[in-house]
Amino acid sequence: MKIIRITAILGALMMLGSCAGNSLDHYKDTTPRADIKEYFNGPIKAWGIVQDWRGRVIRRFDVDMVGEWKGDVGTLTEYFNYYDGEKQQRIWTIKKMSDGTYQGTASDIIDTATGKIEGSAVRWNYVMDLPVDDTTYHIRFDDWMWLMNDDVLINRSYLKKFGFTVSELTIFMQKQK
Repeated sequence: MKIIRITAILGALMMLGSCAGNSLDHYKDTTPRADIKEYFNGPIKAWGIVQDWRGRVIRRFDVDMVGEWKGDVGTLTEYFNYYDGEKQQRIWTIKKMSDGTYQGTASDIIDTATGKIEGSAVRWNYVMDLPVDDTTYHIRFDDWMWLMNDDVLINRSYLKKFGFTVSELTIFMQKQK
């Protein structure tokens, strides 16, 4: 009986600990300070991988991006070149809101993406229609980006279905001069 009680308490503590997760507040005082309007303005080159739930790399790709802002509304055009030969284009419309948060839309994004910045970190959340073989899934993306020195931005995305991480995406971006 005592073992069951201890196991239940440990399980509850582990669940509470996993719910705490990563918080943008942790990055409030970090530098260099991220600015979506500044970083995603002009040409950007990126390289990425997709890993399955076991950590195996299942896709690799390069991305050429071009961002342009008019006031608080920006357009980010992404050209994906997958190493398996597939090509893809996504055009984001991003708006900076009066409270400092961001909202974004694209043709394969369900509803509206939302983003927030603290220090060097950006968190971006959205649901995407993601085609896999002959089926399209609604996958929740939890994007975390960190601005580094030398105009490098590192993006880690956790792709979730029913609350479970089903794959991860890592992208290294570098602003082009």
